Amino acid sequence: MTPLSGVDPRWRSARRVLAVRLDQLGDVLMTTPALQALRETLPQAHLSLLTSPSGAVLAPCLDMVDEVLAAEVPWMKLRTGAEPPRPGAAEAALVARLAAGGFDAAVLFTVCTQSPLPAALLCRLAGVPLVLAHCRENPYALISHWVPDTDQVADGMRHEVQRQLDLVAHLGGPRLADARLRLHLRPQDHEAAASARLAAGMRADRPYLLVHPGATAASRRWPPERFGAAAGAIAQAADLDVVFSGSAGEQALIDAARQAMSVPAVSLAGRLDVPGLAALVHGARLVLTNNSGPSHLAAAMGTPVVTLYAQTNPQHTPWQARARVLWQDVPCRHCLKSVCPQGHQRCLMDVGVAQVVQAAGGLLAADDMARARPAEALA
Repeated sequence: MTPLSGVDPRWRSARRVLAVRLDQLGDVLMTTPALQALRETLPQAHLSLLTSPSGAVLAPCLDMVDEVLAAEVPWMKLRTGAEPPRPGAAEAALVARLAAGGFDAAVLFTVCTQSPLPAALLCRLAGVPLVLAHCRENPYALISHWVPDTDQVADGMRHEVQRQLDLVAHLGGPRLADARLRLHLRPQDHEAAASARLAAGMRADRPYLLVHPGATAASRRWPPERFGAAAGAIAQAADLDVVFSGSAGEQALIDAARQAMSVPAVSLAGRLDVPGLAALVHGARLVLTNNSGPSHLAAAMGTPVVTLYAQTNPQHTPWQARARVLWQDVPCRHCLKSVCPQGHQRCLMDVGVAQVVQAAGGLLAADDMARARPAEALA
């Protein structure tokens, strides 16, 4: 019996396969184990990923896919400041683009609050005969391989990574041996991160704490002043330099954090692309962040991370990471809102600076012990 003998014969013969994940950067990162599983399940296929412009910035780092296509679609959240596409024209162009790709099959990756039906209809109009997806309602012939969606937004729901791995498993392929997040960095990514640090006046030989106080949703942002106070205390205790990351538009957050610090810090906001940021994360002793993309970059890079985790979405914690995830339990948890509907944001506001400093110290101590073990084994 070959490793792929359990795979549906119709999928085994597919030569061009489309993976659809139209969410943001962090969601695409959490789908990388499933994309790797899909690659191993269908090694003969040319694998394309259709994603959002935000997710597409990861293209240079996704070595398990052959091609990345970017599209803005009206049934998903638009980028900040993006104009809604003109009805009909954008969809028609995307259908034509996918039809020209000649895809034999598609796998639709969604969270449990999303419907796969718009993407399934897109695939049908593009002539894709095989479609695999979770779906809550009966899709009839719109989805050829329907997996009933049983996830509920509540305690105990599957982690986002596990949900997507379980979807690919329905094809009958081999189990993925290593289910960690995957991100392939090139030499130029490490060089870009090193150059940015040097240009900011940082010493190449100094260990550093990376702080990312931004997040796309306001409900997921711990106050920047607390980030600054925590970062200063961590840096002093562990003898670390401090570097802030973020987009150019997040510079005001970083300035507020730096004003609350007792030690110097530099900002690389807007100076690195996402692969360069991933390399910066890779080189850090510790990452301090909200529930945002850098939290998942840290998981992918194997860098210890302290995450201030708003209880809006329960299934997005750092996956298989050396992490401390901090929140305050509240009755309104799992609200799925970008702005706190109660107005108090207690799931984050009730987390204190001292808790963050203690969590960081514990992670750094554990990391020091792990680094010392190889030397002890040779002694």
